[in-house]
Amino acid sequence: MTQQTLAQPPVSVSSSAAARILSIVDDEPVNKLLRVSVEGGGCSGFQYKFDLVDAAEDDDLVVERDGATVLIDSISLPYLAGSEIDYVQELIGSSFKVTNPNATASCGCGTSFSV
Repeated sequence: MTQQTLAQPPVSVSSSAAARILSIVDDEPVNKLLRVSVEGGGCSGFQYKFDLVDAAEDDDLVVERDGATVLIDSISLPYLAGSEIDYVQELIGSSFKVTNPNATASCGCGTSFSV
């Protein structure tokens, strides 16, 4: 599979997430891309993982918004299809939040889910 950038990607990035990504990578000398992936584990079976990387892999979905770039690998993509990656600021803290229509349950921390 080859790297893909779609006009209407199966995963979207909110404007607040794009702004936060840009502010985070502004001080990074190399790692300017946010990789979002799904791994086994967490309290509900799967968990989201967020990493800064310097380049896309060949099978990555590349989602761009307002100058920010998010990468999703081909294994994680089915779990994230239809999701929105957002950045929220609440009284208990601020974080990236994935609104995932595929999740049948999630834990209180918001980083773990089941399908």
